[in-house]
Amino acid sequence: MKKTLRLLGKMILALLIFVFSYVFLVFAVPYIPVNTSDEATSKEVTVFIKTNGVHTDIVVPIKTEFKDWSDTIKFSHIKSQDSTMQFIGFGWGDKGFYLNTPEWSDLKFSTAFVAAFGLGSSAMHATFYKKVNETERCIKINISSKEYLQLISYIEDNFERGKNGQPIWIDATTYGQNDSFYEAKGAYTLFYTCNTWANNALKAMGQKAAIWTATDRGIFQHYR
Repeated sequence: MKKTLRLLGKMILALLIFVFSYVFLVFAVPYIPVNTSDEATSKEVTVFIKTNGVHTDIVVPIKTEFKDWSDTIKFSHIKSQDSTMQFIGFGWGDKGFYLNTPEWSDLKFSTAFVAAFGLGSSAMHATFYKKVNETERCIKINISSKEYLQLISYIEDNFERGKNGQPIWIDATTYGQNDSFYEAKGAYTLFYTCNTWANNALKAMGQKAAIWTATDRGIFQHYR
């Protein structure tokens, strides 16, 4: 009995150490910045970082001379099928969380557990917009064509693709009229979250970012 209690005590202690270490990382590490200065002189493309208070999306123009996203992320994949949309937001995350949790009230322990420990697969969430306004939760960034091409490459590299080379559309109606989902590479974990993905997108195009972050706060604190 004593041996069992000692083992249980060690397990609880290890869990507490893990939790406190993780909390420390989440709140302290994002203060370490990367790409504190943007050396690009030309600013041909406007993109946005947008948060709902928890999750960060990278929002880009649908059509530019560098990329027409509607060639692969099709208007026919959204309920509205509205081809007058001008911007598209990309967010990466756990597939089960995206498809089974349209509202926080729908969150199940099993869904959170699978997502936290990298036991599930991932999905790319695309959201179409007619216009995007800069607010406290939506910050505009002007970037060069080279930086935008780097961002395009980063986003495209995160899609799983079918035999035809196109992103694999997920026939799901979890969210609104202007949302679609696609199979994605990698797995969501406590250490690689949707915000880690977005933060890495900023790194990929040479913009201000945290060295690592699990939260949207870790990104946005470098833009305020």
